[in-house]
Amino acid sequence: MHIALFPGSFDPFTVGHADIIARALPLFDEIVIAVGTNIHKQGTDAMGQRVKHIEALYHDEPRIRVITYNDLTVDLAEREKAQFILRGIRSVKDFEYERDIAATNRQLAGVETVFIFSDPRYAHVSSSLVRELQAFGRDTSQLVPQPKNTNATS
Repeated sequence: MHIALFPGSFDPFTVGHADIIARALPLFDEIVIAVGTNIHKQGTDAMGQRVKHIEALYHDEPRIRVITYNDLTVDLAEREKAQFILRGIRSVKDFEYERDIAATNRQLAGVETVFIFSDPRYAHVSSSLVRELQAFGRDTSQLVPQPKNTNATS
């Protein structure tokens, strides 16, 4: 069974994240979306709210699980028996940063990182951008996916 861990703070989960998941799903038997705390970012939404939102997006997809964590991603990958860490790449800057982390994770635990490049339509979308727009009262509905059935609960 091929399990991929898709870690991030997802504050908020964007259309770019959803696109990476959609394109990666055919490659893996299971994708574990791991909502974590990033010590380098200040979040705005409570972790529980983020988890509920992502669970609602994927409530009808049994190959996707949503969990939380607050330790090293590589340690979580080992606990979840994930052979792969899934990462989206928007730019050269992202690639250089992620390449170093991928090399470290491989050295520490033999976990491979699979990079999926952002669809050009979403390469400019980041959670930081969405948070800033929201802080100024701007509509971000085109940047944050909404569940198809808003009555769905997990």
